[in-house]
Amino acid sequence: MGLGKSIEKLDDYYDRLAQNKVKKIKPDHVDKVLSKLHGKEDSLREEIAATQKSSKKERLEAKLAVVQAQIRRGEWLREEIKTDAAES
Repeated sequence: MGLGKSIEKLDDYYDRLAQNKVKKIKPDHVDKVLSKLHGKEDSLREEIAATQKSSKKERLEAKLAVVQAQIRRGEWLREEIKTDAAES
């Protein structure tokens, strides 16, 4: 699953949350997306460390910032799902 697909999945889950369809979101699906994002974060960090060109490093750091923002969104979503499940 590429970065774009991971972001699309999170967006879909957020839409479901907004429509009060939390029960349709499986926590393990969110965990799978987070796992992919953490893997992407690790590979970007390695690539940044190995890159010499400053322009490429800047692009990779921008991608890393996007991935980190998506990880925060996914972790927040996971907590919301847990909170909703506990209240049910």
